[in-house]
Amino acid sequence: MTTPNKLDRVLEPGEPKLLATSFHFTEGPLWQPPSPEHTDGALYVSDVDSAIHFSVDAGTGEKTVIRENDGGANGATYDLQGRVVWCEQDLYRVVRREHDGSWTVLVSEYRGVRLNRSNDVVGRSDGSLYFSDPQFLMPPEDRLIGTSSIFRIDPEGGLHQAATDMNHPNGLAFSPDESLLYASNTRPDPHMHVYDVAADGSLSNGRVFAEMPYIPGGPDEGDTFISHSGAERPIGERGGVPDGLKVDSAGRVFSTGPGGCWVWEPDGELLGVIETPELPANVGWGGDDFKTLYLTCRTSVYSLRMKTPGAPIPGMPAASA
Repeated sequence: MTTPNKLDRVLEPGEPKLLATSFHFTEGPLWQPPSPEHTDGALYVSDVDSAIHFSVDAGTGEKTVIRENDGGANGATYDLQGRVVWCEQDLYRVVRREHDGSWTVLVSEYRGVRLNRSNDVVGRSDGSLYFSDPQFLMPPEDRLIGTSSIFRIDPEGGLHQAATDMNHPNGLAFSPDESLLYASNTRPDPHMHVYDVAADGSLSNGRVFAEMPYIPGGPDEGDTFISHSGAERPIGERGGVPDGLKVDSAGRVFSTGPGGCWVWEPDGELLGVIETPELPANVGWGGDDFKTLYLTCRTSVYSLRMKTPGAPIPGMPAASA
């Protein structure tokens, strides 16, 4: 596959900037607007392998522990009251952090059966929440629901199985007008999927939006390959899979995958692959103008400036004095 490079449509000049490092496996970047504690804003970041959730200061990179033994928290978003919602994949549930710092379990089972591995979550402006719940990496005996799903939590707290046609749904993001829901399919058929979203929140017409071929990393740890930009990189980075994704306010889709972060126009035109010093697993928008793209890349968090702001996050708190 020949990868184009039309990233000048979206990227401001400059290299990825390191914000923080010395994690084990970073995920779930979620912007926190400026506050007295973080005058430049901050970023929620989950260190999945350490089961620790951090708040990372956007100016200094200083890390503050929010929660330990967090159940392997992964994707995160806000509800309409500005409370953070996380998927805790190792504990098979979706949780919410209340304003007083306590925790509420939103869902942990469907029709009396334990969930699979809740992975990523996104909010809709009507107050509903959608989360991916793949079963592919679980032993067959642990696949209690019997299928991978995208679930919807309605504003009253009811749980609905919105889609079951993907074998490994992962990252989720709405188009700016919320008429489409994008979902990355991680494996064994790696690609970008998309659904039509009805007024009542139901999903239909699931289809492939774009291909993202899987490239095996290779057996030899010391091997290298030539990346999209022509640089020599470790062979293991070829083996990235469709993972976390976000959409900008123009409707472009940004998804981590083999070699970096892939970017498409709304019509499916591939603009190219944004490369970072480490392979990214997820992305998130932030900054005062929402034009900073944060990338959680294995042991570190990096940022890049974009020409177009990210799509707004329903419920994201306003900056506080």
